[in-house]
Amino acid sequence: MKKAYFGIKFYEDHSNRAEIESITAVLHAADIHTVCIARDIEKWGVVQLPLQELMERTFAEIDQADMVILEMSEKGVGLGIEAGYAVAKGKQLVVLIKEECELSGTMKGIADVVITYERPEEIVFP
Repeated sequence: MKKAYFGIKFYEDHSNRAEIESITAVLHAADIHTVCIARDIEKWGVVQLPLQELMERTFAEIDQADMVILEMSEKGVGLGIEAGYAVAKGKQLVVLIKEECELSGTMKGIADVVITYERPEEIVFP
């Protein structure tokens, strides 16, 4: 089983929790164990880390992962930082994006794999 850092635009109210759980369930079914900061480190808001510590933990999780999987349907500065860090560390970068969304040329240029989908169940890893 591969270990992946999973990043997605996070919301303080966890309004995309169901989406996170759906996508990570699909990844788990594909033998990819995910670490997701909101779910695993912050425990859906139970744990509040100072921003510097949050980024340190994020980088540590990326360092320990075999690959980085980022859901990029919504843009976020944090996702760009995570993508750049992953590439700098030589990690495989997999980008997930919904069909109706546009991925920047820069992200296309650094991603090893781009997977478009309409619903999480349609995500298939090569």
